[in-house]
Amino acid sequence: MSNTLSLISMSTSDLAQILFSSKLQASDHPSPEQVRTAIDARLCDCDGDRSICAAFVAQEAGDHPETYAARMRWALTTVSAAYATAA
Repeated sequence: MSNTLSLISMSTSDLAQILFSSKLQASDHPSPEQVRTAIDARLCDCDGDRSICAAFVAQEAGDHPETYAARMRWALTTVSAAYATAA
């Protein structure tokens, strides 16, 4: 299943939540292509269900509240840049 069509209808916030729940880290200094690939892979891991990814975000926020805000800011900024490049 390709998630390309479903990704088109997602907001930056939706995509950032999916990136947040992926294994990709800011310290990896990922390229825009790596970000898009990680988001697509993570969405596939969640069977295309964004609510599953959102649940992982909530769990991570509860488990590591001290790093949540910085990671989410990174995810939002990174998604914005990665999808602006793709446009």
